[in-house]
Amino acid sequence: MTHARTVLITGATDGLGRALAHRLAAGGDTVLLHGRDQGRLDATADAIRDEHGVARPATFRADLAELAQVRELAAAVRGATERLDVLVSNAGIGSGEPDGRDRRESKDGYELRFAVNYLAGFLLTQELLPLLRASAPARVVNVASLGQQEIEFDDVMLEHGYSGIRAYCQSKLAQIASTVELAERVPAAEVTFNSLHPATYMPTKMVLQEAGHSIDSLETGVEATWRLVTDPKLAGVSGRFYDRQRESQALKQAYDTRARAELYQLSLKLVGLTQG
Repeated sequence: MTHARTVLITGATDGLGRALAHRLAAGGDTVLLHGRDQGRLDATADAIRDEHGVARPATFRADLAELAQVRELAAAVRGATERLDVLVSNAGIGSGEPDGRDRRESKDGYELRFAVNYLAGFLLTQELLPLLRASAPARVVNVASLGQQEIEFDDVMLEHGYSGIRAYCQSKLAQIASTVELAERVPAAEVTFNSLHPATYMPTKMVLQEAGHSIDSLETGVEATWRLVTDPKLAGVSGRFYDRQRESQALKQAYDTRARAELYQLSLKLVGLTQG
C-alpha cells in the first residue's frame, strides 16, 4: 500500500484511537473518525486539521451498544468513501468504571462488554467487508488485550458469576478468535485480519479511572497499532496476535476450530446476519 490509506478508527476521540488518528493523518493518510459524542468528534477532527494542515477528517457518531447504530455507521462510511484500506476496531469499554462493575445489558439485551467490545466490531467488519475487499489489499486491526478468558458457550451473556473483569476478558478472547476465523475465511491477498495487545495500562481515561495508574506509555500502544496498519512487511500476514510489536499466542480456545465455528455462527445469529 504505497498510496495514502483511508483508515476508519473506532473510538477515535480519546486515548489510543485519537493518538493513532493524529499519527496517521500526520503521515498523509485519510482518517475517518468514529465516536459516541459529536462534540468530541468535532474537537478531534478540528485538531487534526489544524495541527497537520490536512483536510478536516469525516466524523461518524454511533453508540456501539446498539447494533442498529453499528449498521447505520457502516452505511454512512460506505456512503462517504469509495475505498477503505484499513479498519481499526479500537472502541471498547474496560472491566470497571466508568461503565460499571455490575452486569449491564446493551440496547439489544446482550451483556454490555460482549456487545460493545466484540459484537459491534464483528458486525461492523461484516458490513464493511465488501468495501474492504474491493480496496484490496486491505487490513483489519482489532485492538484486543492480553486479558483473556475462554468463552463459556452455555453462558455467553454471563448471567451467572458475573464480574467486569471476566466479561472484559471473555469479550477480548472472542475478538481474537473471530480475527483468526476471518483470516481463515478471507484470502489474505484481499484482507488481512490481525489483533494485538497494544500496551499494558496506557494512561488513558479508562485505565486511570479504574486502575488509578499507568504502566506503558500511550506511544507504545500507538506505535504497535500503527505498525499493524502500515508496515509493508506485514502484507499478507493474517490471523496473528501480537503483544505490542512481538508476535504472541492468545488462549488456546482462539485456535480451536470448533470453538471458533461455534462463536462465528452464534455471532451471526446475535447480530441478525444469515450468511455463514
